[in-house]
Amino acid sequence: MTALEMRAARPDELGLVEDLLAGASEWLASLGSDQWQFPPRRERLIESMSRGECFLASLDGRVVGTLTVDEQADPEFWQPGDEPETALYVHRMAIARDAAGQALGARMLDWAAGRAAAVGKSRLRLDAWKTNPALHRYYRGQGFNLLRTVDLPHRQSGALFEREVGRQPGLPAGGQVVSRADQR
Repeated sequence: MTALEMRAARPDELGLVEDLLAGASEWLASLGSDQWQFPPRRERLIESMSRGECFLASLDGRVVGTLTVDEQADPEFWQPGDEPETALYVHRMAIARDAAGQALGARMLDWAAGRAAAVGKSRLRLDAWKTNPALHRYYRGQGFNLLRTVDLPHRQSGALFEREVGRQPGLPAGGQVVSRADQR
């Protein structure tokens, strides 16, 4: 398995990030899911890219995925008692469909957990679509625990997952991840 290279997305790669997210949206729709059936908020993507929090994953020089990793704990989900400052948060993770089946999501999540540990955080967190049990099983398989589900009428997301950064299920043989966080 080829090394997965992770690097911050450059501002001129906004279209590439949007294409990856649109591809994930189309794939989900083909499965009958209503998840991500709206365009991503461009201003959020631009903001996360300008802060160096939106990342691209590449295999052999070809971009195959994206995710955002930041300290932005959604206040509608993460309460003060959750100690939001102890975690990094994953948002908008998507894999190019023609690159699926290579454990890229798992490798990207392992990279994000390593990033959290490197900046002194003890947890990696995310919120997932409430009505997608297959996605919930996937995250459990990646070492995440479902903490609770927050059911807000105006939000489809709300299944709150957390993984201690010291608990990494391990990469497949040869599945190392190389970080190029200094490239912008």
